[in-house]
Amino acid sequence: MKYLKQFFIILIISFIGEVLNIILPLPIPASIYGMVLLFLLLFAGILKLEDIKDAGKFLIEIMPIMFIPAGVGLMSSWGVLKPVLVPVSVITIVSLVMVMAFGGRVTQFVIKHSKQGGFTENE
Repeated sequence: MKYLKQFFIILIISFIGEVLNIILPLPIPASIYGMVLLFLLLFAGILKLEDIKDAGKFLIEIMPIMFIPAGVGLMSSWGVLKPVLVPVSVITIVSLVMVMAFGGRVTQFVIKHSKQGGFTENE
């Protein structure tokens, strides 16, 4: 029953993200709205990590399975993708490096500030 409650909370937040995507005329995906909303709820203490922790861990564990449909889609559209393979590959590699660099910098910032007492465990 605990898992159902946690999945329901995540589902409600995702639904609110979808509604925000329809209401707000910004070119932002609904999933981003949902993630920002979840972050704000956790940060403000309205939602506790324990309220979604187990369901979140489960979703992270099964994440590789979620890439199977995307891989099948790429294989089935190989004829369309083949002429633009080099530009798509370059864009993918550049964006991958940028995400890794930005993620590393943010992680270093958080670790540095947590060691200096800038963040606490309860925040």
